[in-house]
Amino acid sequence: MKKYRIIDSHCHVFPDKIAFKASKAIGDFYGMAMRHEGDIKSLLKSGKKIDVEKYIIHSTATKVEQVKSINDFISKSIEKYNCLIGYGTLHQGMDKASIKNEVDRLIMLGLRGIKLHPDFQGFNIDDESAMKIYEVCEGIIPILIHVGDNRSDASSPTRLSNVLNKYPNLIVIAAHLGGYRRWDEAMKCIIGKNNLYIDTCSSLAFIDKKKAVEIIRAHGYERVLFAVDYPMWDHEEEFARFNALELSEQEKEAILYDNTAKLLNIK
Repeated sequence: MKKYRIIDSHCHVFPDKIAFKASKAIGDFYGMAMRHEGDIKSLLKSGKKIDVEKYIIHSTATKVEQVKSINDFISKSIEKYNCLIGYGTLHQGMDKASIKNEVDRLIMLGLRGIKLHPDFQGFNIDDESAMKIYEVCEGIIPILIHVGDNRSDASSPTRLSNVLNKYPNLIVIAAHLGGYRRWDEAMKCIIGKNNLYIDTCSSLAFIDKKKAVEIIRAHGYERVLFAVDYPMWDHEEEFARFNALELSEQEKEAILYDNTAKLLNIK
């Protein structure tokens, strides 16, 4: 089998002392068993099976007071392991000045993006409370957003479309091929939009392979990022699902490495 250069662009990680509990909470939310426990050593062990070169790590603040500690944890983690790239988090309960200060701080710390999870954090993507986050981040730093859930409308592709229309220079990565379990809706309202990237995680186990390829090509493979959604999935099984897609070698190489490297200016 051909060896590829790989960046995993979507990994949830937690401090060792809470990793198992935090991972289990994610699994309970989705009614799925986690493949791993959510600590960094387990992440690196899983990724080594497919020779991942870089991992984008993040966590999500469910309370305002968690934001700084989470961003500090991610910062310390990327200092310890040079294969890690960090995204910070923000919370819709912060005021605009606090958001601006924290974005400035996390950029100074070397973090390269923001991760938001509307369903976990308790807001709709296009809520007024979230607009100050987009205003601050537009043109400055990309935002990775969990998109899609068949049980809730909070993170729907339609709501994301409203945000993209209002902030045309905001760079967004829509996780889960543009909308977990809402791929038809994603095709109608966000696939193909400028400044929008999508990632592959927590999708390929559920979607028809031809449909996945259709979405990738409709959006433009140059703006699709390979992602595993650790600790939910194992790297080896997710790579096998991706490699089974009928994509060209050029498309695979771009999605597995080149697109993320270009987006984040990874040398």
